[in-house]
Amino acid sequence: ILNQTPTAPLRLNPQLPVELEGIITKALEKDREMRCQTASELRADLRRLQRQIDSGRPSTAAAAPAPRRRGWAPGAIAAVAVTVAASCVAGYFYFHRTPKLTDRDTIVLADFTNSTGDPVFDGTLRQGLAIQLQQSPFLSLVSEERIQQTLHLMGRPAEARLTPELAREVCERTASAAVLEGSVASLGSQYVVGLRAKNCRTGNVLDEEQVQAARKEDVLSALSQIASKFRTRVGESLATVEKHDTPLEEATTPSLEALKAYSAAQKILASAGDLAGAVPLFKRAIEIDPKFAMAYASLGFTYGLIGEPALSAESNNKAYQLRDRASDREKFFITATYDLEVTGNLEKALQTCELWVQTYPREKFAYPLLGAFLYPTFGKYEKGVEVAKRTIELDPDFPVGYLQLAFNSQFLGRLGEAESALQRAASRKLEIPDFFPTQYDIAFLKGDQAGMDRVVASAQGKSGAEDAVSERQGFVLAYSGHLQEARKRSRRAVDLAQQANQPGRAALFLTGAALWEAFFGNVPAARQGAAAALELSKDRDLEYGAAFALALSGDSSRSQTIANDLGKRFPEDSEVRFTYLPAIRALLALNQHEPARAIELLQSAVPYDLGAPLSCAPGFFGVFYTIYVRGLAYLDAHQGAEAATEFQKILDHRGVVASDPIGALAHLQLGRAFALSGDKTKAKAAYQDFLTLWKDADSDLPILKEAKAEYAKLQ
Repeated sequence: ILNQTPTAPLRLNPQLPVELEGIITKALEKDREMRCQTASELRADLRRLQRQIDSGRPSTAAAAPAPRRRGWAPGAIAAVAVTVAASCVAGYFYFHRTPKLTDRDTIVLADFTNSTGDPVFDGTLRQGLAIQLQQSPFLSLVSEERIQQTLHLMGRPAEARLTPELAREVCERTASAAVLEGSVASLGSQYVVGLRAKNCRTGNVLDEEQVQAARKEDVLSALSQIASKFRTRVGESLATVEKHDTPLEEATTPSLEALKAYSAAQKILASAGDLAGAVPLFKRAIEIDPKFAMAYASLGFTYGLIGEPALSAESNNKAYQLRDRASDREKFFITATYDLEVTGNLEKALQTCELWVQTYPREKFAYPLLGAFLYPTFGKYEKGVEVAKRTIELDPDFPVGYLQLAFNSQFLGRLGEAESALQRAASRKLEIPDFFPTQYDIAFLKGDQAGMDRVVASAQGKSGAEDAVSERQGFVLAYSGHLQEARKRSRRAVDLAQQANQPGRAALFLTGAALWEAFFGNVPAARQGAAAALELSKDRDLEYGAAFALALSGDSSRSQTIANDLGKRFPEDSEVRFTYLPAIRALLALNQHEPARAIELLQSAVPYDLGAPLSCAPGFFGVFYTIYVRGLAYLDAHQGAEAATEFQKILDHRGVVASDPIGALAHLQLGRAFALSGDKTKAKAAYQDFLTLWKDADSDLPILKEAKAEYAKLQ
């Protein structure tokens, strides 16, 4: 019985010797660092107390005078010792119990057994439970992509219902630890929601939960309760459960119908990779519940993947406004994509994603944002490779991991490793549209024409792949001066994008073609292409490319207007501030014959020079443009050595530049820089490199005519 007075400390029982009370307190201490750890430690404490009593030494207890007590006989001490020992042992085994799951295990979530007859629960409760369990930094569900891949290897259709029996087989094949079997049943007007966790190898039940819901509308709340109980009982610490446990109706939506549409969209993405097909389902979820934050975020992310950045920004902005209606894990996703797609503040996005992986080290979606977008933008390709490998480690059937490993390796010039990454994906029967243009780039960099032809053939008729590969063909043709053929391939890419009702993507393809024309001196075509692109979209990356093409072709007035618009619309955007605007304004300064000012304007871009801008996809333009313009400025300032240094950077990073025409033109500009420096031998070699590359180029290109005339003067 607790006894507390203003002058005495809290006591368990004033009739106990203080030393014995201390031993009991130590045995029951919750802090594992302070409680008794072993039986021998307990025995030593009790023997010490026995010796004190036998010798008649006074207690060293509390400052307040304790009530007079009778002596304790050895038998009493022994009896208490048994009690304390039992308490200590029980406490030891409770606090040191072996968790049923560990932070290295993965679990498979089966479809719920729905015996209510109400189809609204089909697929919905499984999605809801997944969302709840994914709040845990401790647990890790086998991803939908990996489940689909395993079903494929088992000869089962992607749409196969994941029954408990089938889920257990998937569990075994993926070397997972447990399978979760959910159920929902009617009980009069009420509902009973159940969850059973089984070891997928032995079939032993690890945990079993059941919660009753008074109404259908309360089922999601019951699901949240089950998830919380399960997390604590399989090994997760109470601290993380309490910290990351937003109720489902707050983390997603209180509407079963909205959650069902959202679940269907996610299933389409996982099973078929059908980005366009998922869009109307995400929209349906939002129509049912206009405050469904993750539906907006998922829609925005999907729009970004299909090349509709304006629509992506609109949806991501709405998700950010509603981010309080999301779990902690989802808030990381919403905040990161908001800064990527809306504000463009990449420094903030990087901080968010790095904190995300610290909080959720098994969160596979955070790693691709780092490896596919952020680290490459900052030129940190080695880190991109590291997080790509981590993504694959977390989920060997997640195709994005192989994609980010491929292009970060490509950026580093490790073409063999890049090719190997895609081959590993193919060996697992993984395929997404972005694989095709990446394969094409690698084959181009290797000089493998047969490989390029194979990619073209394999991409035929595939949504999101055929137009991207056609656009890459255009870049490669333009790279070698075959502009007439390049225009045909670009036109084909534009047509395919428009047929797929993706005007933003079509506009980016038009912008890439306008840039070729501008680089090669075809002024009317460059201006016309930029204008056509701007009629389709006012996207940030498109406006950058169009403004650059217009400035390069001498239309300073319109280019300046677009630059002003970019600065006004995207005041926080890292690429706009440190790459896009410096490049455009430097070109405008060169049009005014102010090379020193151009060089000064480009100073802020230096830390970002070697990065790969996000505008690389789907239109592969914009890489190293600040370096190229700085080289032009040094040429205009008659600083040949400095100009040569800039153009050499482009040639030293072919893996990043790939087939952008500046990769070819850098040879010519390097020749001009050496000629300006008086190094005729090096100048002739650089000109020869360019003319060899363009030996079969269209003869009417202005830049080619200039190069031939300049080379002739060097003879």
